[in-house]
Amino acid sequence: MKPIEVAVIGVGVFGRNHARVYRQLAEQGYPVRLAAVVDSDPVRADAVAQEFSCRTFGSVEQLITTHHEIQAASVAVPTNHHLAVARALMSAGIDVLIEKPLAASLIEADELLHLQRRYNRVAQVGHLERFNPGVRAVVPHITQPMFFEVHRLSVFTPRSLDVDVVLDLMIHDLDIVLALTKSSVKEIRAVGLPILSGKVDIANVRLEFESGCVANLTASRVSTERIRKLRFFQPRQYVSIDYGRQDALIFTAGEGNAAGTASVNPQIKVFKPEIVAEEPLHAELTAFLECVRSHSRPLVSLEEGRNALALALQILTVIGEHGKKVRAETLAKNVTNPFSS
Repeated sequence: MKPIEVAVIGVGVFGRNHARVYRQLAEQGYPVRLAAVVDSDPVRADAVAQEFSCRTFGSVEQLITTHHEIQAASVAVPTNHHLAVARALMSAGIDVLIEKPLAASLIEADELLHLQRRYNRVAQVGHLERFNPGVRAVVPHITQPMFFEVHRLSVFTPRSLDVDVVLDLMIHDLDIVLALTKSSVKEIRAVGLPILSGKVDIANVRLEFESGCVANLTASRVSTERIRKLRFFQPRQYVSIDYGRQDALIFTAGEGNAAGTASVNPQIKVFKPEIVAEEPLHAELTAFLECVRSHSRPLVSLEEGRNALALALQILTVIGEHGKKVRAETLAKNVTNPFSS
């Protein structure tokens, strides 16, 4: 097959990884060629271009006017530039993979949806955990999730401090929970605090869905350890996914003769679904390229990216309202009793 000519727009930490995997895919015989990288920092762009043997450009406009063969591109620029960059690419007939979160606002997300339909382009959102081997192994065993417990804790780094932890980390799990429940959200309760930055660094959320499912999610970027786990219960089963280990276990009650390993309780069988080991980004970009070649709908569409963004923004609104309430109550208490400690 003729290789798909691709470019990476923005070659910071995420973008460089996209360039790396595109190059690896080509070396493994997949019909793709990393043709160019684009970045406003010429030193960074040149370093990545030299590392992966491709051309470099200072802007999307230069790429489009100079390199007409580009068919697809990863958009890994800061979120507030997603719309402008994706608009330029799609209007030029280029399919796009846009890193999460999809956009800086729902208005921008809706504009991206309009552009995709107008130019009839393939557009995928980079919700990477959809391609985690643990998640992919569990999907065929989903029946009716009724309760989720999700923890995503990370040590503090200066990366992505332009967005709250909900948009930075928790949005991964919001996307997964929405995909697994296939139900709309009925109620949101949330609390969050800024710890080491001017944004919310730790958040706890309780979601209730129209289906009756409840999800408790905690995300922190000020933890002393890294934990990335999702656990949920469905009728007669408990399912545990470890994102970091890319592994999963399914515990089934009341199946004494079921296949699997017996746990301490002989009425509970432990089943380990088959895990197909693969770097999630490798799987994500391969899936994107297959959609580009067949002009088909991606696993994570713009609509799904918008849904995750909408829920994350709703959560941030609830966190803000909770913060105002706490500050008002604290102020009222201090005014009533100014000598309280």
